[in-house]
Amino acid sequence: MALPLSKAFAQKVTPADAKMDAFVSGLMKKMTVDEKIGQLNLVTVGRATTGAVVNSNVEAGIKNGNIGGVFGVWGTEYVQKIQDLAVKNSRLHIPLIFGLDVIHGHRTIFPIPLGMSATWDMGLIQESAQIAAKEATAEGLNWVFSPMVDIARDPRWGRISEGSGEDPWYGGQVAAAMVKGYQGSSMTNADAVMACVKHFALYGGAEAGREYNTVDMSRIKMYQDYLPPYKAAVDAGAGSFMSSFNTVDGIPATGNKWLLTDLLRKQWGFKGFVVSDYTAVNEMSNHGLGDLQTVSALALKAGLDMDMVGEGFLKTLKKSLKEGKVTQAEIDIACRRVLEAKYKLGLFNNPYKSIDPEREKTDVMTPANLQASRKIAEHSFVLLKNANQVLPLKKSGTKIAVVGPLADDKRDMLGTWVVAGEWEKSVSVLEGIHHIVGNNGTVTYAKGSNITEDTMFMNRLNYFGQQMVSIDKRSSDDMLNEAVKNAKDADVVVAVVGESQSMSGESSSRSDISIPESQERMLKALAKTGKPLVIVLFNGRPLTLTWEDEHADAILDVWAPGTEAGNAVAEVLFGNYNPAGKLTATFPRSVGQIPIYYNHKNTGRPYSGGPTKFKSNYLDISNDPLYPFGYGLSYTTFSYSDVKLNKTNLKGNETLTATVTVTNTGKYEGEEVVQLYVSDPVASISRSVQELKNFKKINLKPGEKQDVTFNITPADLKFYNSRLQYDWEPGEFIIRVGTSSVDTHMAKVNWSK
Repeated sequence: MALPLSKAFAQKVTPADAKMDAFVSGLMKKMTVDEKIGQLNLVTVGRATTGAVVNSNVEAGIKNGNIGGVFGVWGTEYVQKIQDLAVKNSRLHIPLIFGLDVIHGHRTIFPIPLGMSATWDMGLIQESAQIAAKEATAEGLNWVFSPMVDIARDPRWGRISEGSGEDPWYGGQVAAAMVKGYQGSSMTNADAVMACVKHFALYGGAEAGREYNTVDMSRIKMYQDYLPPYKAAVDAGAGSFMSSFNTVDGIPATGNKWLLTDLLRKQWGFKGFVVSDYTAVNEMSNHGLGDLQTVSALALKAGLDMDMVGEGFLKTLKKSLKEGKVTQAEIDIACRRVLEAKYKLGLFNNPYKSIDPEREKTDVMTPANLQASRKIAEHSFVLLKNANQVLPLKKSGTKIAVVGPLADDKRDMLGTWVVAGEWEKSVSVLEGIHHIVGNNGTVTYAKGSNITEDTMFMNRLNYFGQQMVSIDKRSSDDMLNEAVKNAKDADVVVAVVGESQSMSGESSSRSDISIPESQERMLKALAKTGKPLVIVLFNGRPLTLTWEDEHADAILDVWAPGTEAGNAVAEVLFGNYNPAGKLTATFPRSVGQIPIYYNHKNTGRPYSGGPTKFKSNYLDISNDPLYPFGYGLSYTTFSYSDVKLNKTNLKGNETLTATVTVTNTGKYEGEEVVQLYVSDPVASISRSVQELKNFKKINLKPGEKQDVTFNITPADLKFYNSRLQYDWEPGEFIIRVGTSSVDTHMAKVNWSK
């Protein structure tokens, strides 16, 4: 049955694809059933793992043709030895594919993805992926498990740090930029890798923000709010997808035929291959779907092509084939997709195309790469507060007390999900400040507190025996007293606090998303000194910062900035770069507000302010977030004119133009992200109160003004109705343009079909 399928495929594709199809078909005719199943087996040798299982007998498995790919290894010498086992020692010499979690950089580390998304700069985001691909291929890799495009509206979920926040349209822009950066103009290029989009699908909707937990939502919510970034990645040409751990409509994603075949392939036209997440095939048994043989057959029939680590395919598919539980055609199509991926990467022409010891010396952590890391970090920072223009700091003649457990820290500069990054080479905040101040001012340092003094919490942070967080040998009081003394002697206090590296990311859900108590105690003592208090915040998620917002003079959110962290932080603190980042995830006032996101739907009894009962509000807290989506201050100020429309009545496919004049009314040159939102107040279903549809990032000198114009077409008005039809409906629309989701100017327009 494989041959007719091959012919049908060849009739629909380009000559280049037909050539690939012919090559793969010829190869598959030579393959045994065992060798075909072997291509579906992805293993790790244990260098970088995210689970308890590590594969054994890998060398023999490669020689016998029982392994299609290896992940968790890097370095040309090591990778070449493994590739040699396949190319020189297996019967058909089929090359392996080599993957790794390259999430926000390979050796040169960039800000965590949530931080990078705050740049609102697709060019910078794409550049980070290009550099990561160049470094990864220089160390023998050709496949990266990135981008993660899961929409997340619950900051308790640790992996919100890996994505681009809460907005589906914006998430799609980032997904496309990352895919293009990784894969370049052609995946056959020596410095290009194949992207692997994860986690398909809906993983960011885990109940209670708890890792690996159940996801349950309506189809409209899926299509409107969670699926768009995955679709954008398909449209950008992503070569592979990774299934998620959660259920979709009660069926685990890894064995969900509607998800992997009907939606991904038939509706969206995806032509690449799908790999499971780490032992996700095996874990379907815990979901209650049967033993390993049963769930492996279910996954294959659903459209899963490669099994990561669990070896369910390897150990059970041949038996299932004999028993009629899977077909030869199903094994063949999965094998074909894996082989096609290797063909698209050029591995059949040159299995060693990414194994060049000279490139490993010249293309990794170069000055240009480090400069890009610093620039992207600077652009990712979000100024949350700046009372009385405390920032920027003066570069000379100022006594600065630098305090906090993250101030003289290198490991936590890189943030979560750093596999090959070397934290020892990162720049601490204290070092960065010294680089700027030099001998022109006075800088003192005191640790002030531990990251945490909760021993149970600390033990969980130090997973797999790693010493990620520790308690200082000095007493808490001694450290605090030193910090307070330095603060009293200083003109300004810079407190570097927040989350450590292991407090966000996979398996790092938190029920309490405030700054740990030991650090809060220090901040409160520093505030009592009366000295200006600047908080430099490290975080992998939105945090609850109500006390900090009330008592600190300035708060600069720097996320986890990467290798050049300290230099980037110092550049911004001292005004060499004016921060322009904007939030892509809402910051709640309390965990009791979660989930909280800007594009929520209205209720039948919306809260409109003031003390009241029988409205959709809390008794003890405002509905409003602490910091809304799209929010971010600057050292300068910007004013917006009213929205000007070219017309207020349109019909059919006409184009509406909306223009605002933005003026820099402050004293500093700065960038502003001008955001466009659209509301549809009357529709056949309840719509979100507003939806982001576009943005433009501009740079203005003091006193300079610029007209910013957006073109709006019916494509921007479309939504999924109750029949899951993607269309727009005539009526009144509200056009909003402004500096954040809650600070906009509006105009109304009527649009008929």
